[in-house]
Amino acid sequence: MGMWVGRGRKARVAYGFDDIALVPGAITVNPNEVDISWELCGRRFDLPIIAAAMDGVVGPRLAIEMGRLGGLAVLNLEGVFSRYANPDMVLDRIVSANQEEATKIIQGIYGEPIKEDLIHRRISEIKKGGSAVAVSSIPQRAERFAQIAQEAGADVFIVQSTVTTARHIATEYTPVDLRKLKKQLAIPLIIGNVVTYEACLELMDCGADALLIGVGPGAACTSREVLGLGVPQVTATADSAAARDFYYKQTGRYVPIITDGGMTTGGDVCKALASGADAVMIGSAFARSVEAPGRGYHWGMATPHQNLPRGTRIRVGIAGSLEQILFGPAFTEDGTLNLVGAIRTCMGSVGARNIRELQQTELIIAPAIKTEGKIFQQAQKLGRAR
Repeated sequence: MGMWVGRGRKARVAYGFDDIALVPGAITVNPNEVDISWELCGRRFDLPIIAAAMDGVVGPRLAIEMGRLGGLAVLNLEGVFSRYANPDMVLDRIVSANQEEATKIIQGIYGEPIKEDLIHRRISEIKKGGSAVAVSSIPQRAERFAQIAQEAGADVFIVQSTVTTARHIATEYTPVDLRKLKKQLAIPLIIGNVVTYEACLELMDCGADALLIGVGPGAACTSREVLGLGVPQVTATADSAAARDFYYKQTGRYVPIITDGGMTTGGDVCKALASGADAVMIGSAFARSVEAPGRGYHWGMATPHQNLPRGTRIRVGIAGSLEQILFGPAFTEDGTLNLVGAIRTCMGSVGARNIRELQQTELIIAPAIKTEGKIFQQAQKLGRAR
C-alpha cells in the first residue's frame, strides 16, 4: 500500500488520469443503447456532467442551455452575478486585464458586497429558462445563502470550499453545522470538496446527498502549488467510491460522488466514471463555449482571495457552442469536443450498459498509454488538448 520516502516515513502511491487506462470488455455494446443518466435524490439527469460553479463558466445563459441539453450547471453565489446588477461590465474588465494585473483586478471586483435581491433574480432567470437551478456558496455563508436560495426556488444547494470536512475547528467564528443545515433544507445538499475515505464517510453521515471529489486538479486552481495539497483524481475517486459503497451497505442510502476537476478530454471523463464516479463536474471545457460568461477566459474560485489567492486566470479560447462541446460534431482530434459521444463509445467498448457497470471496468496502471507508438503525434503536437 505504500513506499518508503525516508526513514520511518511511508507514502502511498496515488494515480491520476494520465497514469491509467481502461481495459476493453469481453463483450461490447451499441453506444446508442447505453444509459448514461445519473440520479440525485430521485431526480434523474440525462447527462452525468455538471458545469462548475465558476464565473468564467456558469452564468444564467449557460445554466439554461445546460439544462436544455440534459445536464446541470451550478451558479456561484459568491460571484459577480450576485454582486453586480450588470455583470457584463465587470466581466469585460476581467478578460481585458493583462496577466500581471488580472489577479489584483479580480480581487477588487469581488470586494463588492453580495446582494440578496440579485440571488433571487439570477435563480428566477434560470427557472424561467426551464432549467433546474443549482447554486453554491462557501461554508461561512452556507446557512444564510441556503435559506435565501431555497426561498428563491433553487433545486440544489452546494457547500463548497477547497477542503470541507464534517469536523472544522475554529475559535474566531462558529463553523457551519452541516448536519443542522441538511435538516433545514428541503432540497438536495451537495458538499465538497473532499478526497479521503474517512472524510467522505463523515460527510455522508452528516446527511450529504452527494459529494464533490477533488482538491486542486482544476485548470485554473493553484491550491496544489500554493498549499501542497491534493490527491490525484483517480485515487481520490476510487477511495471516495469505496466510502460510498461501504456507507450504502451499512445504511441502505446511496450517496453519489462527483469527480470535480482535472478533466479536459472525453478520455479523462471516462476514466473518472470508471474509477467510481457517478457524475463529473467540469470547468475549463465549458469555459470554452460561446455561452460561457468568461469569453474564452477562466479563473479559479479562490482567485479573489485577498490574502492568499489559490487560483489564476487562464486563457482557454472558444471552441464552439455548449451543444458542440457536449455532443459534437468535433472538428478537432484531441478529445475536447463531443464529450457525451466519448462516454457512450467508451461504455460500448468496455461492455457497460450504464454508469454503475462502467464503474466496474478493469483499470490498469499504464504510464505509456498516451505515448506508446505516438512519436509522430508528439513531434507534430497532435492528438492532445490545445
